[in-house]
Amino acid sequence: MGKIARAVIGAAYGDEGKGRTVEWLAARSGASRVTVVRSNGGAQAGHTVKRADGLRHVFHHLGSGALVGAATHLSRFMVSHPMKLAAEVERVAALGGCTRLTADPRGLVTTPWDMMVNQAIETARGEGRHGSCGLGFGETVARAEDFGSVLTLADLAAPGLAGKLAAIREEWLPARLAQAGLHPQATGALSHAGAAGVLDHYLEDCLRFLALVELREDGTLGQDEQVVFEGAQGLRLDRNYPEFPYLTRSNTGLTNMVAVAEEAGIDTIAPIYVTRCYLTRHGRGPMPDERDIAAYFRVDDPTNRPNPWQETLRFGLVDPAVLAADIAADILRVSGRIAIEPTLAVTCLDQALGDAPVWLHEGKAVQGPRERFLDALARATGLDVEAAFADTANVPCETFAAL
Repeated sequence: MGKIARAVIGAAYGDEGKGRTVEWLAARSGASRVTVVRSNGGAQAGHTVKRADGLRHVFHHLGSGALVGAATHLSRFMVSHPMKLAAEVERVAALGGCTRLTADPRGLVTTPWDMMVNQAIETARGEGRHGSCGLGFGETVARAEDFGSVLTLADLAAPGLAGKLAAIREEWLPARLAQAGLHPQATGALSHAGAAGVLDHYLEDCLRFLALVELREDGTLGQDEQVVFEGAQGLRLDRNYPEFPYLTRSNTGLTNMVAVAEEAGIDTIAPIYVTRCYLTRHGRGPMPDERDIAAYFRVDDPTNRPNPWQETLRFGLVDPAVLAADIAADILRVSGRIAIEPTLAVTCLDQALGDAPVWLHEGKAVQGPRERFLDALARATGLDVEAAFADTANVPCETFAAL
């Protein structure tokens, strides 16, 4: 029998409940033998887990199975953020979670100048902003892909790091600002970009990062562990989705997971595509059926509070047919490479007023009991609903007939 990995993928614009789904899957798989593999994105991703005692934690680097004892691996497609990791590891350790962390040395690394440029450009867009988180993820990828100015985790451990960082500051930074039509003194975000203290402090961050992470190639995964891939963002934010420029510079579905699996000799991925029982989008960009859903759902989301970068969480209704098309397109992209055995998960069901979610069918709002909503999703996608979650407990879908 070949090696099988599980996976959790957001089926919409992110914020679908991937964190709680990963934790549930890791616990069910025997967390002490699980490695959660971050397959895309960076520290701008925020995956929330809520413990039984009510305490919430938002993960940015560590996998969402850490609080139940799962290790974490950052794949070569994950962008690391040395300025952010130490505080997260300290917090998870204080909560009794697992902080075993490995990372592929090919993974890209965010610098302070990526953050500064990101924030300066997004601010300059004014009302035309894209909804960036301001943490430099997109600029990190663009620096490597568009300018060939690559900084990897291997570079952090190699001699000459200070010189490489100085070159990013002195060569890439002016070129990027010129491309964006910005002057270094034109915005507060860049006012201290050339200060020596920025580079020195960042070097210390890099040393702390290396002390917390063991470098390990993706190809070694799955030998004596159960792999659970954890995707970031969602299918409608994939870099290939037709809503440019309101997307992430990342493959948010199976593409990266399959590439890692092939390298590791994993034969099958069984992904769970996750959706809330309503639609959300945090940030700018098109959103079908955007509407006030207060008459149907009592939304409780302390993670996604209004903020200056992504502004206010937006809402709409789930359309099972659109969900099905997006999932089918994601699976088609990796067709013929390895076996894919997909299922669904639905979150936030307790937020439907009267336990009766509202969804779209042929453009019209339909309301019905939970079982009917889950059946509509299963029928549209052709997939089983493997798990359905309420906010206060993880409820297996097979129990809904008794609710």
